[in-house]
Amino acid sequence: MSVIYRSLSTIPNRYAFWDAIDQCVRRDPNLSLLMIDVVRFSDVSSSIGYAAGDRILVEIASRIKNLFGSTSLLGRISGDMFGLVIPGSHSETQLTDFYQHLVEHFKTPICIDEYAFMADFNVGAVANIVSNQDTSKLFSVAEAALKQAKESKYQNFHILPLREKLDSSRSLALKADLKRAFANDELTLYFQPKVDLQSMRIIGAECLLRWNHPLDGIIVPGSFIEAAESYNMMNELGYWVLEKAFSSALHLQASGIDLQLSMNISPTQLYDSHFVQKVRSLADSYGIDLTKIELELTEDVALSNSILVKRQLAEIKALGMSVAVDDFGKGYSNLAYLRDIELDTLKIDKTFVMGLDSNPVNRAIIEGSQLIAKAINCRVIAEGIETLAHLHILREIGIEAGQGFLFSKAVPIETLMELCNEDLIVGGSQAFNNRVG
Repeated sequence: MSVIYRSLSTIPNRYAFWDAIDQCVRRDPNLSLLMIDVVRFSDVSSSIGYAAGDRILVEIASRIKNLFGSTSLLGRISGDMFGLVIPGSHSETQLTDFYQHLVEHFKTPICIDEYAFMADFNVGAVANIVSNQDTSKLFSVAEAALKQAKESKYQNFHILPLREKLDSSRSLALKADLKRAFANDELTLYFQPKVDLQSMRIIGAECLLRWNHPLDGIIVPGSFIEAAESYNMMNELGYWVLEKAFSSALHLQASGIDLQLSMNISPTQLYDSHFVQKVRSLADSYGIDLTKIELELTEDVALSNSILVKRQLAEIKALGMSVAVDDFGKGYSNLAYLRDIELDTLKIDKTFVMGLDSNPVNRAIIEGSQLIAKAINCRVIAEGIETLAHLHILREIGIEAGQGFLFSKAVPIETLMELCNEDLIVGGSQAFNNRVG
């Protein structure tokens, strides 16, 4: 019996689709997920009207569902993106055959009124593994595969494996080390001050994770984040940082120091349906005003077009927490997300600041960022300020706040508190050299 969707609202949305996959993987993890993006569909909708565009999307959904049979699951991930679950265990050859089956079928045009539309697709695919019942992991790998399909010049289809990494002796040691680090309280937060560039007063600080390893000393995250990702410990790590930031905010507050603390948020947490509830719980437990906490997300997360991410961020904003985009301008030219996510801060990537005194294009980019920030009613923070020349030019441009080695490297909370209670020393003095060395 063929399926005919009557409207877009009758197609399972992202959340209903997510729940359906969740139930499927618990019953039988042998399934594959395809993310199907309709190529250049926004151009079609703007040309023929959104009502006709919606009818085309409904026809596309109906065709896909009927093409892959009654045992398949279809959901609408976002505007012109669909998700398709096909039960069973599939090889890469079979996944490629599914893609070919899809594009061959859609060589027959869709006719709506006087319009004929020939649908083409970018598709990302992942075959689940028996040991995985984590829907968020399945989704994130499929979305990553779709991103690579979109970026490919030669192929509109990409498969990414979802496989467990082999436990080499080194990776097993890293996993054991990380578990020990949690158990023995070896993880800690350091804080890099954010400074008002006019008054030279510390107005906030970025929380940065450090590992106080018993043998290797202080380790920065880069060398152990991969191990955390490999063993699905990113959520645990992210929530540890979040709770430590709340306890640090309480410590500062009790000492009479009024600062906003910011921290990076991982995509894993934004795909966790319990994230907002966890934030509420921490705010209640520590008695912290949520305006004193800011979450920093990377541009690729902001650009993900994920309805779930947008909903989580909207709920976080409603609680009073601030949201920032970190490393602004670093690698993405599509700035459409700025219309979809209500932001409080744009953090200009340090590569633009560090070349500010030698490259006029960097100044133009920073000035452009400031215009964008003004239009969306948010502030700008410059990262990577290392010289007085950087400071003077940023002041001249009108950037109000920044952080960097000119003021201080990341320091323990006790040192941060000392810095808040004294005048900042910048320039070439011995005190400055000692501070940032």
